[in-house]
Amino acid sequence: MENILDELIARHERIEYLRESIRSAAEMLIDAYKNSRKVLVCGNGGSSADAGHIVGELMKSFEVPRPLDPTTQRKLKMDFGARGELLVENLQQGLPAISLSEHTALITAISNDLGEEFIFAQQVVGYGNPGDVLMALSTSGNARNVVNALMAAKAKGMKTLGMTGETGGGMKPLCDVLINVPETRTARVQELHLPVYHALCMMVEKKLFR
Repeated sequence: MENILDELIARHERIEYLRESIRSAAEMLIDAYKNSRKVLVCGNGGSSADAGHIVGELMKSFEVPRPLDPTTQRKLKMDFGARGELLVENLQQGLPAISLSEHTALITAISNDLGEEFIFAQQVVGYGNPGDVLMALSTSGNARNVVNALMAAKAKGMKTLGMTGETGGGMKPLCDVLINVPETRTARVQELHLPVYHALCMMVEKKLFR
């Protein structure tokens, strides 16, 4: 973890002050996965794309091999013979993560019936369990649907991890860990979010699959 942090900060010296927050975020995610929990991710616009990107890095191999757990391997081989062997050879162990921006039918139903500011909070209520993590992205920190999702996550006993611009906005008091990068312009914030969440995914993967 320290090597990954050192490399990240060497390339982006301005986020040195976030070292402890990034480490704490990685530890939060690792602890959730060690306890068979899941991660929900949400954001709007470019941050929605980032949410999907994060899920992609968590749900399959990112940088290191992820063989299936021995029990699943054994069951596949015993129950399905050669076809099971093929699955064992090709499938990878995923880390459960869901982007709350991806289910178009559900999002439009919530938006139409309840209101667009509740599209993430409603999913948190449905998916979230105590000990799960909500990873919330907003460049301003003030997106109403993201703030509502954080409130719902708190009520459900989830851990909350926020990625924002410099001020943290309305998300700041709702995040157990806040990574507020030193920019305010949307594009610049997102440019710093990407290497940070890549580093988080690397730290989680290498801790759990090394």
